[in-house]
Amino acid sequence: MLDHLQKYFRAFMTPIARVLHRWGVGPDAITIGGTIVAVALAMGLLPTGHVMLGGVLIGVFALFDSLDGTLARLSGRTGPWGAFLDATLDRITDGAVFAGIAAWFMLHQEGAWQIWGMIATLWCMALGAVVPYAHARAEAVGASARVGLTGRADRLVIALTPLGFTQFGLPVLVLLICLTLLALTTFITVWMRIAVVRKQLGSDEARNAAQAEAEALALVGPVDEMERGDG
Repeated sequence: MLDHLQKYFRAFMTPIARVLHRWGVGPDAITIGGTIVAVALAMGLLPTGHVMLGGVLIGVFALFDSLDGTLARLSGRTGPWGAFLDATLDRITDGAVFAGIAAWFMLHQEGAWQIWGMIATLWCMALGAVVPYAHARAEAVGASARVGLTGRADRLVIALTPLGFTQFGLPVLVLLICLTLLALTTFITVWMRIAVVRKQLGSDEARNAAQAEAEALALVGPVDEMERGDG
């Protein structure tokens, strides 16, 4: 959902990227530095109960996710290495965020709320890692899997927004429902990607089989002609 706003974020980031480019800052430094800060915020603020501050600051750094890509384009350093590094470190950041939320449930909730919250959060973390993996594997086998209900930005917003407002009286039940729905929509996204890739590769397999059959018939045809001529 929020992935459609990427172009507006890039337009906002372009002036900042130009300044960083003039200062000699490289895109890899932005990617690595942003990951270190986001992980530190997630593991330092969320488990200790500073969930609104942590959510806001992590959200700010999430908005800057496209800064490294914009800077790479300005500096002419786009390529597979930057894409690989960014995608890999995004998984570390996401894992830290949901680990921080799980730690918050463990340290600040009790009973059924605690168990429900930790299970839902861990499912969000696990399934959220499968979504980009499915996309990467699809591209590796020549397919496309750009489908789904929730993207990375959606997952972070849906998890961190209600978590932050629990500090100001929002019932924890609301957070639990949001996390449960997030786990469900992420699960659906995974299966949507599996289904669309299966459909694409199934069509390719059928087309390849038909082509192989046609080639085999083309080879058999002349042989039959020769056999009839010999007779």
